[in-house]
Amino acid sequence: MTAVAPVRGALRFGTEESVFIGRSLRHSIRNIDALIMAIMLPVILMLLFTFVFGGALDSEGGYVDYVVPGIILLCAGFGSAGTAVDVAGDMETGIIDRFRTMPIRAWAVLTGHVVASLVRNLFATVVVIGVALLVGFRPNASPLEWLAAFGIIALYILAITYLFAAIGLAARSAEAANGYTFILMFLPYLSSAFVPVDTLPVWLQWIAQNQPITPIIESIRGLLLGTDLGASPLLALGWCALILVAAVVWAAAVFRRKAARR
Repeated sequence: MTAVAPVRGALRFGTEESVFIGRSLRHSIRNIDALIMAIMLPVILMLLFTFVFGGALDSEGGYVDYVVPGIILLCAGFGSAGTAVDVAGDMETGIIDRFRTMPIRAWAVLTGHVVASLVRNLFATVVVIGVALLVGFRPNASPLEWLAAFGIIALYILAITYLFAAIGLAARSAEAANGYTFILMFLPYLSSAFVPVDTLPVWLQWIAQNQPITPIIESIRGLLLGTDLGASPLLALGWCALILVAAVVWAAAVFRRKAARR
């Protein structure tokens, strides 16, 4: 009589996620060029605005303090955009289908991409802040304010990464995913990242004041530099939560629809 192989039990919750997080982190280490570019582009922009345009925008040399919070979000955007391409690539190669044939949660693949992106971008943020300190950035935040600022940055990275992951799922190809994320990269330029909102044309002021990037930047600026916070932290948290929930719901819907077709 032929022995029947024992049925493999379900993996403990979190096991698959840890495996796929490790997978995505290893891919990040192997694709070191992308990580370097995600750090170098914001740094180059910071140096450009500080030393080329900074004198015209602030003759007293304090423009670096103003521009760094915006550069931090640019850095997060550049780094997170690669998630859309990675997810779209996994969908194209069919590896998601392969994972679906195994006794694992295929959704854990997406979690791996998102958490790895969060780790990469927090590392890039630390590097950008370090360079900013070298070129004259002088925050006066307390340890608690630094912690709060990093909390907002981490929440923004998580939200925007899930949004990019959803775009990667919805896109027909990695090239298309890259194009869609490129459009979103312009949002920081239509905010208070580089100039005060009241210096913009009147019609553009409304856009800058009512989009998510401005309150997030103003919250980071207020926490690190002591500027007036007002309602910015509440708006920043609200926008991040809204983006995160919408992105997770969208990603889940797209994932189920595409899985049902295969």
